[in-house]
Amino acid sequence: MSEYVTRAVPTEISAVSRCAIKVRDNFYTVEVSEKRTISTDDLDGIDMDKEYEALFNEVNDVVDKQCEQIVKTFAE
Repeated sequence: MSEYVTRAVPTEISAVSRCAIKVRDNFYTVEVSEKRTISTDDLDGIDMDKEYEALFNEVNDVVDKQCEQIVKTFAE
């Protein structure tokens, strides 16, 4: 039996990033999610690996900055 090769085309990608931190006696949780629609007009020109990488980098950066702000605000 031959291995099935999918012909489905992704039309949407999403990413979620979450971080919980403890500052003194309090816990803070930051979560960011983002969903992007993929244009089906130019699928040959889209590198899905780079799209995923860019999306995760962006949501992770937002979470990192928010966590840094929490620490800066409440740890002093």
